[in-house]
Amino acid sequence: MLPREVIRKVRRLELITRRKASNRLAGQYHSVFKGRGMDFDEVQPYAQGDDVRFIDWNVSARTGDLHIKHFVEERELTVFIVVDASRSLLFGTAESRKKDIAAELAAVLAFSAIKNNDRVGLVTFDSEIGLHIPPKKGKKHVLRVITDVLKMFEGHIEIGDDRSSTPDDTGARVGGDADGVATNLGAALEFVTRISRRKAIVFVISDFIASGYEAGLKIAARRHDVVPLIIEDPMERELPAINTVLTVRSLESGEIEHIDLGSRAHRDAYKSAVDARRAARNRQFTKLKVDHVEINADEPWIERLAAFFKRRAGRP
Repeated sequence: MLPREVIRKVRRLELITRRKASNRLAGQYHSVFKGRGMDFDEVQPYAQGDDVRFIDWNVSARTGDLHIKHFVEERELTVFIVVDASRSLLFGTAESRKKDIAAELAAVLAFSAIKNNDRVGLVTFDSEIGLHIPPKKGKKHVLRVITDVLKMFEGHIEIGDDRSSTPDDTGARVGGDADGVATNLGAALEFVTRISRRKAIVFVISDFIASGYEAGLKIAARRHDVVPLIIEDPMERELPAINTVLTVRSLESGEIEHIDLGSRAHRDAYKSAVDARRAARNRQFTKLKVDHVEINADEPWIERLAAFFKRRAGRP
């Protein structure tokens, strides 16, 4: 049975995100992520009146008879929402913590998808793959996805706590490490590629504080439409100028560091390192032709997502 606070949060999140999916993002998701048109079905013998443009010359040469490629209309899409469950998502100095924005993003994307009659699946990860919920349609399924994301962040589901031994429609724990020593984003991307043979829309909700994911991203981007949604806290971008020494502990590695916020040199060095990491990440996205959205925790994220949809919809 779900704890009362989780039920309240699910209901509140449903009201907020369904309204956003219906109003501000109405039509934009559909314009961007349309059905893929015609999907290859099989090769059939050529019949009089068939379009000669679809003749399969390789099969025709091999058999000695004309054959034509037959296509069927693809009416629906598969959407995977891949959510970073590592401890760095618990961090926050703005009004909303990164985990709160991640949950809202997952919810609004899920509701947008089912309004478009698409199937929605969920994959969570930290140091390993966490929860996998296979793609399905319908409001009841989407509420299940939202509930599990909230429970995960609220600590009611520990990563690695097996609830099911098989990856069926009830959802299954594939593995995981509650201590989250390192965020294994690459493994999550490789997992989605492995379980979804057909092209899917893959929204990756993460702060991308990870390394070694480039190979997984490259593989996933070849088959799927991968859209990273990168959540950043303002203090992760730039340290405030305060005459104090800040003691910080990594939520993932546990390492402790002392930062002199009163030192301009320390603040500049920090910002330079952050900017260099962001530039390297964005170069990788550009190289692989992967669109991404940077979401600041101190700004309305709906504006960034709407602008992204509008930009993608206008692309030829």
